[in-house]
Amino acid sequence: MKNKDSRPGAYPEKSSRIVPVTLVFIVLCGFSFYLGGIYCSEKDRFFNKDAVPQIQSYKEATLSPLHIKSLTFPECSSDYQDYTPCTDPKRWRKYSNYRLSFMERHCPPMTERKECLVPPPDGYTLPVRWPKSKDECWYRNVPYDWINNQKSNQHWLRKEGEKFFFPGGGTMFPNGVGAYVDLMQNLVPEMKDGTVRTAIDTGCGVASWGGDLLDRGILTVSLAPRDNHEAQVQFALERGIPAILGIISTQRLPFPSNSFDMAHCSRCLIPWTEFGGIYLLEIHRILRPGGFWVLSGPPINYENRWQGWNTTVEELKSDYDKLKKLLASMCFKLYNKKDDIAVWQKSPDNSCYNKLTVSSYPSKCDDSMDADSAWYTPLRSCLNLPSQNFKKLGLKSTPKWPDRLHIAPERISMVPGGNSGGFKHDNSKWKSRVKHYKTLLPALGSDKIRNVMDMNTMYGGFAAALVQEPVWVMNVVSSYGANSLPVVYDRGLIGTYHDWCEAFSTYPRTYDLLHLDGLFTAEGHRCETKYVLLEMDRILRPNGYAIIRESNYFIDSIATISKGMRWSCEKEDTEYNVEKEKLLVCQKKLWYSKPQSTIRKGNK
Repeated sequence: MKNKDSRPGAYPEKSSRIVPVTLVFIVLCGFSFYLGGIYCSEKDRFFNKDAVPQIQSYKEATLSPLHIKSLTFPECSSDYQDYTPCTDPKRWRKYSNYRLSFMERHCPPMTERKECLVPPPDGYTLPVRWPKSKDECWYRNVPYDWINNQKSNQHWLRKEGEKFFFPGGGTMFPNGVGAYVDLMQNLVPEMKDGTVRTAIDTGCGVASWGGDLLDRGILTVSLAPRDNHEAQVQFALERGIPAILGIISTQRLPFPSNSFDMAHCSRCLIPWTEFGGIYLLEIHRILRPGGFWVLSGPPINYENRWQGWNTTVEELKSDYDKLKKLLASMCFKLYNKKDDIAVWQKSPDNSCYNKLTVSSYPSKCDDSMDADSAWYTPLRSCLNLPSQNFKKLGLKSTPKWPDRLHIAPERISMVPGGNSGGFKHDNSKWKSRVKHYKTLLPALGSDKIRNVMDMNTMYGGFAAALVQEPVWVMNVVSSYGANSLPVVYDRGLIGTYHDWCEAFSTYPRTYDLLHLDGLFTAEGHRCETKYVLLEMDRILRPNGYAIIRESNYFIDSIATISKGMRWSCEKEDTEYNVEKEKLLVCQKKLWYSKPQSTIRKGNK
């Protein structure tokens, strides 16, 4: 039978195929050679066990250093002295009252961003130094009388002359925070032996609970919303106690799942049983398996307290019953209870969750949303279950402090390229870097620096290298980068997600040292350098420092903008004198709004 393709022209002559075949052969050989070159040059990056994940920019390798024209920034008007761009009370009316969502982050559009320097208050004085600052601060630095007037009978603080003093009182601990925490430690012995290391205090007041725990080896994130009068977070940071602006409302808190060892609420006024217990579900998400939730205040001890709470014993009993039922539905168990303090423990494993049925409320979350997704992520009315991939996520399985600081956590495997070899290399690298930093900035390690921020950390190596110094470090992980914040918490350190194209959730003048490592190289394609530096100026205290570690491409332009912000900067070599990477060590000058008020030298 004749082949149906044997028509003329179906098969070209052999000679006519020689040229195309030869060309194809040459192209394939060239392509193979190209791939081989890539493999050889990149294999260390992908297969080296000691590799640490990095974000590189094409600018670093291909472009000459960026230069810009000199510029200067005007002063903002005096009514911006406590400006918090993304939690600005002047903008609250634009947003919904539902669940107080107007107090959440709402950043201004680009057209409304300020290009001016936020001034200090009239009469601002250099802050009292740590550890004295835990007990006192200058009135003019946080000139708010509301708490003093409204809470004086509860001994939150008192004003004497030109200072505020913090006697350690609180609504639920009129006998002092020390006695309150002593009782708590008796109820939770794990607070004494290094098992409990990280905590969060929701509705923190002036952060006396977090301040007391520092002396007991527990590092606390004190959380409170921006307000017009109380300035709770500003007081906390002025005292040298870790704190951040935030509220449990409609969005997740900017922390990863299964991270805090303890959560605390002392009459924090959060309606835990309302909206289907959605706020408790967020506490459940961020607590480590086996972690503790501590509640004092209504409705705890309602039998003896109800007369002072402006309600009825029947209403409080109903609230307490609702609370117990909700917590049981989330697999919390009552761990201990005495007087005004009750402690619940999150399930240490999945045995309780496995008993939940399809009709249970709250239901188990599906896999459509990452439990660690926490940047403008809506709260969900479901239970986030701990991953079965990690066997040492629970509180009992986590090494005790301080051992956990130097042990590579299981969750390092979530970071692209992350492994124990890279973790050890990162530790060693940061020890060397911090040693070099101290030669360039002698104030590092002295009482001149207390509140520190690592603006783009990977594993918290910078903070780990400073753990013996009189500082605390807020570790910031990019909301657009590799999710390494769980590793930071597993080490017993604290931090938050953030996008540096926006303002940070803090008041002005709250950090003594800002550190960044290649932030502009990583984020320069998204975030304009000028606005990032202006935000750094806003949150840096007068006479505070910045250590900017950047590629040679950005370093000169950063120096130019810094000069326009009245910073004094010195360009330095890195510890290994690498030409493609440089350091800028800067100091923000203390200045006053015009007309200049009386300059006070303050506490030294």
